Amino acid sequence: MLEPISPRRAKELYLEDRTDLSATSKQNHGYRVERFVEWCEENDLDNLNDLSGRNLHEFKVWRAQDVNNVTLQNQLGTVRQFLDFCERIDAVPSGLSGKVELPQLGMNEDVSDAAISPEEADAILDYLDKYEYATLRHVIFYTLWHTGIRTSTLRAFDVTDFHPSEGYIKAINRESTGTPLKNRERGEREINLGADLVEVIDDWVHDQHPHVEDEHGRMPLICTPHGRAHETTIRSHVYKVTRPCYYTNKCPHSRDMAECEAVNNGKASRCPSSVSPHAIRKGSITYHRNKGWPVEAVSDRADVSKEVLDKHYDKASITEKRERRTEFLDRL
Repeated sequence: MLEPISPRRAKELYLEDRTDLSATSKQNHGYRVERFVEWCEENDLDNLNDLSGRNLHEFKVWRAQDVNNVTLQNQLGTVRQFLDFCERIDAVPSGLSGKVELPQLGMNEDVSDAAISPEEADAILDYLDKYEYATLRHVIFYTLWHTGIRTSTLRAFDVTDFHPSEGYIKAINRESTGTPLKNRERGEREINLGADLVEVIDDWVHDQHPHVEDEHGRMPLICTPHGRAHETTIRSHVYKVTRPCYYTNKCPHSRDMAECEAVNNGKASRCPSSVSPHAIRKGSITYHRNKGWPVEAVSDRADVSKEVLDKHYDKASITEKRERRTEFLDRL
């Protein structure tokens, strides 16, 4: 027998139940389910007991008006998980979650091509080295590009994880104190750093780091005067430094820089050329592979499976992939 419950209350129970998710993943699930909850409320569906397959189709059509197929598939996939939970707590009819139809994606439609190039990375690093040496922004960009790690991994580093004399930094899953790694303990590893990056991070720690602790008594490596930098802070810095006008003082989009809204640091993401940290990760992984790193080594360094790496992160051209294979000719 179904028990009456509002969509919003069901959402609260669902998120409480998802203890398997990291904080970031739970936030994403909350956002996706919230769109569904809002649609229910706008259509006077205040009791999930009354939800039907036709309602789910209507929601899909409504949401498809504002998002692309990839985003729609992600959102509907989460709604399907939410409704599966609702079935288990007798909130919706049995089997309803199976009526959520996901859109079919075309070949490689779920693969983004956004990736920063080595030439762009070098130009940005040259600028930062000259004008913003060993600042938080310099450390963020340089570390992301050099290592290919996720933003969540960068954010999780403490000062004590950095070992300059040995030339590495350690990624540790500290879920109980707010900085889980995406793959939990499986993502723990020691990441080798080049001498130049070691020097930049060391100078940051000794010269410009605010030396404040977070709410758990830990001293974050990526830190503002208010404590551990949030992922939105890291993304904001990346958007700023990847605008061409920032590091070249030129605009490739023929915009008047005196009037362009993206020149404003608060709106840097509106520049067509600015990229997110994810694009740095893709570019870095591709660069590692083009420099001859074996896929297994890059997989371990960036904490990504070889299958996902090949499909989503390695953005090498056909020519670059051919050139990688030339080293094996003498083995024939």
